[in-house]
Amino acid sequence: MAGQHFPVTRLEGVSREQFMQHLYPQRKPLVLEGIDLGPCTSKWTVDYLSQVGGKKEVKIHVAAVAQMDFISKNFVYRTLPFDQLVQRAAEEKHKEFFVSEDEKYYLRSLGEDPRKDVADIRKQFPLLKEDIKFPEFFKEEQFFSSVFRISSPGLQLWTHYDVMDNLLIQVTGKKRVVLFSPRDAQYLYLKGTKSEVLNIDNPDLAKYPLFSKARRYECSLEAGDVLFIPALWFHNVISEEFGVGVNIFWKHLPSECYDKTDTYGNKDPTAASRAAQILDRALKTLAELPEEYRDFYARRMVLHIQDKAYSKNSE
Repeated sequence: MAGQHFPVTRLEGVSREQFMQHLYPQRKPLVLEGIDLGPCTSKWTVDYLSQVGGKKEVKIHVAAVAQMDFISKNFVYRTLPFDQLVQRAAEEKHKEFFVSEDEKYYLRSLGEDPRKDVADIRKQFPLLKEDIKFPEFFKEEQFFSSVFRISSPGLQLWTHYDVMDNLLIQVTGKKRVVLFSPRDAQYLYLKGTKSEVLNIDNPDLAKYPLFSKARRYECSLEAGDVLFIPALWFHNVISEEFGVGVNIFWKHLPSECYDKTDTYGNKDPTAASRAAQILDRALKTLAELPEEYRDFYARRMVLHIQDKAYSKNSE
Protein backbone atom coordinates (compact mmCIF):
# COMPACT_ATOMS: atom_id res chain seq x y z
CA MET A 1 0.00 0.00 0.00
CA ALA A 2 1.00 3.63 -0.37
CA GLY A 3 2.10 5.54 2.72
CA GLN A 4 -0.25 8.12 4.16
CA HIS A 5 -3.99 7.87 3.44
CA PHE A 6 -6.43 10.78 3.41
CA PRO A 7 -10.14 10.94 2.61
CA VAL A 8 -11.21 13.41 -0.06
CA THR A 9 -13.33 16.15 1.52
CA ARG A 10 -17.07 15.94 0.78
CA LEU A 11 -19.30 19.01 0.81
CA GLU A 12 -23.00 19.40 0.09
CA GLY A 13 -24.82 22.29 -1.57
CA VAL A 14 -21.74 24.24 -2.64
CA SER A 15 -22.56 27.38 -4.64
CA ARG A 16 -20.53 28.68 -7.56
CA GLU A 17 -19.37 31.60 -5.42
CA GLN A 18 -18.24 29.32 -2.58
CA PHE A 19 -16.44 27.05 -4.98
CA MET A 20 -14.60 29.78 -6.88
CA GLN A 21 -13.70 32.00 -3.93
CA HIS A 22 -12.89 29.51 -1.18
CA LEU A 23 -12.48 25.96 -2.50
CA TYR A 24 -11.04 26.19 -6.00
CA PRO A 25 -7.95 28.21 -4.93
CA GLN A 26 -6.91 25.37 -2.59
CA ARG A 27 -6.19 23.17 -5.66
CA LYS A 28 -7.26 19.97 -3.92
CA PRO A 29 -9.75 17.27 -4.94
CA LEU A 30 -13.25 17.70 -3.60
CA VAL A 31 -16.47 15.66 -3.77
CA LEU A 32 -19.53 17.85 -4.29
CA GLU A 33 -22.92 16.51 -3.25
CA GLY A 34 -26.38 17.84 -4.01
CA ILE A 35 -25.49 19.51 -7.31
CA ASP A 36 -28.40 19.88 -9.76
CA LEU A 37 -27.43 17.58 -12.63
CA GLY A 38 -30.85 17.23 -14.22
CA PRO A 39 -32.77 13.94 -14.56
CA CYS A 40 -29.82 11.91 -15.90
CA THR A 41 -29.12 10.18 -12.58
CA SER A 42 -32.54 8.50 -12.65
CA LYS A 43 -33.18 8.30 -16.41
CA TRP A 44 -29.92 6.83 -17.68
CA THR A 45 -30.72 3.16 -17.19
CA VAL A 46 -29.30 0.48 -19.47
CA ASP A 47 -32.57 0.24 -21.42
CA TYR A 48 -32.97 4.00 -21.76
CA LEU A 49 -29.39 4.57 -22.93
CA SER A 50 -29.65 1.69 -25.39
CA GLN A 51 -32.84 3.11 -26.86
CA VAL A 52 -31.79 6.76 -27.02
CA GLY A 53 -28.15 6.14 -28.00
CA GLY A 54 -29.24 3.84 -30.79
CA LYS A 55 -26.97 2.24 -33.37
CA LYS A 56 -24.35 5.00 -33.47
CA GLU A 57 -20.98 3.24 -33.73
CA VAL A 58 -18.44 3.98 -30.99
CA LYS A 59 -14.78 3.06 -30.59
CA ILE A 60 -14.12 1.24 -27.34
CA HIS A 61 -11.34 -0.38 -25.29
CA VAL A 62 -11.77 -4.11 -24.72
CA ALA A 63 -9.64 -5.77 -22.03
CA ALA A 64 -9.33 -9.39 -20.96
CA VAL A 65 -8.22 -8.28 -17.48
CA ALA A 66 -9.66 -5.77 -15.06
CA GLN A 67 -6.53 -3.62 -14.67
CA MET A 68 -6.06 -1.71 -17.91
CA ASP A 69 -2.51 -0.61 -18.71
CA PHE A 70 -2.05 2.16 -21.24
CA ILE A 71 1.74 1.75 -21.23
CA SER A 72 1.79 -1.93 -22.27
CA LYS A 73 -1.56 -1.63 -24.10
CA ASN A 74 -3.09 -4.76 -22.58
CA PHE A 75 -6.34 -4.10 -24.43
CA VAL A 76 -7.61 -3.86 -27.98
CA TYR A 77 -9.69 -1.24 -29.75
CA ARG A 78 -12.96 -2.38 -31.23
CA THR A 79 -16.11 -0.78 -32.61
CA LEU A 80 -19.67 -1.54 -31.51
CA PRO A 81 -23.08 0.05 -31.99
CA PHE A 82 -23.74 2.15 -28.88
CA ASP A 83 -26.77 0.11 -27.78
CA GLN A 84 -24.74 -3.12 -27.91
CA LEU A 85 -21.90 -1.54 -25.95
CA VAL A 86 -24.27 -0.50 -23.15
CA GLN A 87 -25.86 -3.96 -22.99
CA ARG A 88 -22.52 -5.75 -22.98
CA ALA A 89 -20.86 -3.39 -20.47
CA ALA A 90 -23.69 -4.07 -18.02
CA GLU A 91 -23.09 -7.85 -18.21
CA GLU A 92 -20.73 -9.89 -16.05
CA LYS A 93 -20.48 -12.66 -18.68
CA HIS A 94 -20.96 -12.29 -22.42
CA LYS A 95 -22.51 -14.60 -24.97
CA GLU A 96 -20.91 -12.48 -27.67
CA PHE A 97 -17.37 -11.22 -27.12
CA PHE A 98 -14.11 -10.20 -28.80
CA VAL A 99 -11.49 -11.67 -26.44
CA SER A 100 -13.14 -13.62 -23.62
CA GLU A 101 -16.56 -14.12 -22.07
CA ASP A 102 -15.64 -11.95 -19.06
CA GLU A 103 -13.90 -9.18 -21.00
CA LYS A 104 -14.25 -5.58 -19.80
CA TYR A 105 -15.46 -2.62 -21.86
CA TYR A 106 -14.56 1.03 -21.62
CA LEU A 107 -15.93 3.91 -23.66
CA ARG A 108 -14.17 7.23 -23.71
CA SER A 109 -16.23 9.23 -26.18
CA LEU A 110 -14.53 11.01 -29.08
CA GLY A 111 -15.33 13.89 -31.40
CA GLU A 112 -16.81 13.10 -34.80
CA ASP A 113 -13.30 13.48 -36.24
CA PRO A 114 -10.96 12.83 -33.29
CA ARG A 115 -8.11 14.57 -35.11
CA LYS A 116 -10.06 17.83 -35.25
CA ASP A 117 -13.03 17.66 -32.88
CA VAL A 118 -13.12 17.42 -29.10
CA ALA A 119 -15.57 15.14 -27.32
CA ASP A 120 -18.83 16.86 -26.36
CA ILE A 121 -21.73 14.71 -25.23
CA ARG A 122 -24.12 17.47 -26.29
CA LYS A 123 -22.97 17.12 -29.90
CA GLN A 124 -22.17 13.41 -30.20
CA PHE A 125 -25.29 12.32 -28.25
CA PRO A 126 -27.78 15.16 -28.78
CA LEU A 127 -30.78 13.14 -27.55
CA LEU A 128 -29.13 12.94 -24.11
CA LYS A 129 -28.34 16.64 -24.01
CA GLU A 130 -31.53 17.71 -22.24
CA ASP A 131 -31.08 15.09 -19.49
CA ILE A 132 -27.89 16.50 -17.99
CA LYS A 133 -26.95 19.87 -16.53
CA PHE A 134 -23.29 20.82 -16.29
CA PRO A 135 -22.26 22.43 -12.99
CA GLU A 136 -21.71 26.15 -13.66
CA PHE A 137 -18.38 26.41 -11.86
CA PHE A 138 -16.48 27.91 -14.80
CA LYS A 139 -17.15 30.37 -17.59
CA GLU A 140 -18.70 29.04 -20.80
CA GLU A 141 -15.77 30.34 -22.86
CA GLN A 142 -13.43 28.18 -20.76
CA PHE A 143 -15.22 24.96 -21.73
CA PHE A 144 -13.01 22.46 -23.52
CA SER A 145 -14.81 19.09 -23.64
CA SER A 146 -17.43 16.85 -22.08
CA VAL A 147 -16.35 13.22 -22.21
CA PHE A 148 -18.95 10.46 -21.98
CA ARG A 149 -17.58 7.40 -20.14
CA ILE A 150 -19.08 3.95 -19.75
CA SER A 151 -17.33 1.17 -17.83
CA SER A 152 -17.86 -2.49 -17.09
CA PRO A 153 -18.06 -3.48 -13.42
CA GLY A 154 -14.61 -4.11 -11.96
CA LEU A 155 -12.72 -2.16 -14.61
CA GLN A 156 -9.70 -0.24 -13.31
CA LEU A 157 -8.14 2.61 -15.28
CA TRP A 158 -4.43 3.33 -15.06
CA THR A 159 -3.10 6.13 -12.86
CA HIS A 160 -2.59 9.30 -14.90
CA TYR A 161 -2.89 13.07 -14.79
CA ASP A 162 -4.70 15.58 -17.00
CA VAL A 163 -3.46 19.07 -17.83
CA MET A 164 -6.87 20.72 -17.39
CA ASP A 165 -9.15 21.05 -14.40
CA ASN A 166 -12.14 18.77 -14.62
CA LEU A 167 -15.32 17.66 -12.92
CA LEU A 168 -16.13 13.94 -12.94
CA ILE A 169 -19.90 13.57 -12.78
CA GLN A 170 -20.93 10.12 -11.58
CA VAL A 171 -24.30 9.71 -13.29
CA THR A 172 -25.01 6.06 -12.44
CA GLY A 173 -23.17 3.29 -10.63
CA LYS A 174 -20.33 3.48 -8.13
CA LYS A 175 -16.67 4.32 -8.55
CA ARG A 176 -13.69 4.31 -6.24
CA VAL A 177 -11.20 7.04 -7.06
CA VAL A 178 -7.67 7.20 -5.65
CA LEU A 179 -5.69 10.39 -6.21
CA PHE A 180 -2.07 11.44 -5.69
CA SER A 181 -0.72 14.95 -5.38
CA PRO A 182 1.41 16.46 -8.18
CA ARG A 183 4.07 16.91 -5.48
CA ASP A 184 4.40 13.12 -5.31
CA ALA A 185 5.15 12.62 -9.00
CA GLN A 186 8.66 11.40 -8.16
CA TYR A 187 7.18 8.39 -6.34
CA LEU A 188 4.86 7.21 -9.11
CA TYR A 189 7.31 5.87 -11.71
CA LEU A 190 6.01 7.89 -14.62
CA LYS A 191 6.11 7.26 -18.31
CA GLY A 192 4.71 10.41 -19.82
CA THR A 193 1.41 11.21 -18.09
CA LYS A 194 0.96 7.65 -16.75
CA SER A 195 2.25 5.65 -13.79
CA GLU A 196 3.86 2.25 -14.27
CA VAL A 197 2.35 1.09 -10.96
CA LEU A 198 -0.85 -0.74 -11.94
CA ASN A 199 -1.75 -2.47 -8.70
CA ILE A 200 -1.94 0.51 -6.36
CA ASP A 201 -3.57 -1.56 -3.58
CA ASN A 202 -0.86 -4.21 -3.49
CA PRO A 203 2.14 -2.71 -5.30
CA ASP A 204 5.38 -4.57 -5.96
CA LEU A 205 7.57 -2.52 -3.62
CA ALA A 206 10.67 -4.48 -4.63
CA LYS A 207 10.16 -3.06 -8.13
CA TYR A 208 8.61 0.28 -7.07
CA PRO A 209 10.07 1.04 -3.60
CA LEU A 210 9.40 4.79 -3.72
CA PHE A 211 5.68 4.24 -4.24
CA SER A 212 5.29 3.70 -0.50
CA LYS A 213 6.04 7.41 0.00
CA ALA A 214 3.13 8.60 -2.16
CA ARG A 215 0.26 10.16 -0.22
CA ARG A 216 -3.04 8.61 -1.19
CA TYR A 217 -6.35 10.49 -1.29
CA GLU A 218 -9.44 8.33 -1.72
CA CYS A 219 -13.18 8.70 -2.24
CA SER A 220 -16.20 6.69 -3.32
CA LEU A 221 -18.59 8.18 -5.86
CA GLU A 222 -22.26 7.29 -6.18
CA ALA A 223 -24.92 8.53 -8.57
CA GLY A 224 -25.16 12.31 -8.33
CA ASP A 225 -21.70 12.88 -6.85
CA VAL A 226 -19.32 15.25 -8.62
CA LEU A 227 -15.55 15.00 -8.09
CA PHE A 228 -13.40 18.05 -8.75
CA ILE A 229 -10.01 16.86 -10.03
CA PRO A 230 -7.54 19.75 -10.26
CA ALA A 231 -5.11 19.70 -13.17
CA LEU A 232 -1.98 17.60 -12.60
CA TRP A 233 -3.52 15.51 -9.81
CA PHE A 234 -2.97 11.82 -10.57
CA HIS A 235 -6.06 9.64 -10.39
CA ASN A 236 -6.86 5.93 -10.59
CA VAL A 237 -10.48 4.85 -11.08
CA ILE A 238 -12.22 1.55 -10.37
CA SER A 239 -15.80 1.04 -11.52
CA GLU A 240 -17.29 -0.98 -8.69
CA GLU A 241 -20.52 -1.33 -10.71
CA PHE A 242 -21.56 -0.79 -14.29
CA GLY A 243 -21.41 2.94 -14.47
CA VAL A 244 -21.90 6.00 -16.59
CA GLY A 245 -19.95 9.21 -16.04
CA VAL A 246 -19.27 12.50 -17.76
CA ASN A 247 -16.04 14.48 -17.39
CA ILE A 248 -16.19 18.22 -17.96
CA PHE A 249 -12.80 19.71 -18.82
CA TRP A 250 -12.14 23.43 -18.99
CA LYS A 251 -9.19 25.69 -19.77
CA HIS A 252 -8.11 27.44 -16.60
CA LEU A 253 -4.89 28.76 -18.16
CA PRO A 254 -4.83 31.29 -21.01
CA SER A 255 -5.71 29.58 -24.30
CA GLU A 256 -2.26 30.21 -25.77
CA CYS A 257 -0.75 27.92 -23.10
CA TYR A 258 -2.38 24.84 -24.66
CA ASP A 259 -1.38 22.88 -27.75
CA LYS A 260 -3.88 23.86 -30.45
CA THR A 261 -3.70 20.38 -32.01
CA ASP A 262 -4.72 18.68 -28.77
CA THR A 263 -8.26 17.31 -29.09
CA TYR A 264 -7.97 14.95 -26.11
CA GLY A 265 -6.85 17.59 -23.63
CA ASN A 266 -3.91 15.49 -22.45
CA LYS A 267 -0.89 17.16 -24.04
CA ASP A 268 1.36 19.12 -21.72
CA PRO A 269 1.22 22.92 -21.96
CA THR A 270 3.39 24.22 -24.78
CA ALA A 271 5.89 25.85 -22.38
CA ALA A 272 6.32 22.54 -20.53
CA SER A 273 6.86 20.70 -23.82
CA ARG A 274 9.51 23.22 -24.89
CA ALA A 275 11.24 22.91 -21.52
CA ALA A 276 11.31 19.11 -21.85
CA GLN A 277 12.90 19.40 -25.31
CA ILE A 278 15.55 21.77 -23.93
CA LEU A 279 16.26 19.33 -21.08
CA ASP A 280 16.68 16.47 -23.56
CA ARG A 281 19.23 18.53 -25.48
CA ALA A 282 21.05 19.34 -22.22
CA LEU A 283 21.22 15.67 -21.28
CA LYS A 284 22.60 14.77 -24.71
CA THR A 285 25.27 17.41 -24.21
CA LEU A 286 26.17 15.99 -20.79
CA ALA A 287 26.57 12.58 -22.42
CA GLU A 288 29.76 13.91 -24.04
CA LEU A 289 31.43 13.88 -20.60
CA PRO A 290 32.87 10.91 -18.68
CA GLU A 291 30.45 9.28 -16.21
CA GLU A 292 31.93 10.96 -13.11
CA TYR A 293 31.48 14.44 -14.63
CA ARG A 294 28.11 13.60 -16.16
CA ASP A 295 26.80 12.46 -12.78
CA PHE A 296 28.17 15.53 -10.97
CA TYR A 297 26.77 18.10 -13.39
CA ALA A 298 23.45 16.30 -13.67
CA ARG A 299 23.07 16.55 -9.89
CA ARG A 300 23.94 20.23 -10.05
CA MET A 301 21.24 20.69 -12.69
CA VAL A 302 18.68 19.00 -10.45
CA LEU A 303 19.62 21.26 -7.53
CA HIS A 304 19.37 24.29 -9.80
CA ILE A 305 15.88 23.24 -10.95
CA GLN A 306 14.80 22.67 -7.35
CA ASP A 307 16.08 26.12 -6.34
CA LYS A 308 14.57 28.01 -9.28
CA ALA A 309 11.37 26.15 -10.13
CA TYR A 310 10.04 24.18 -7.15
CA SER A 311 7.15 25.82 -5.33
CA LYS A 312 7.94 27.02 -1.83
CA ASN A 313 4.31 26.54 -0.78
CA SER A 314 3.69 23.54 1.43
CA GLU A 315 0.50 21.50 1.22
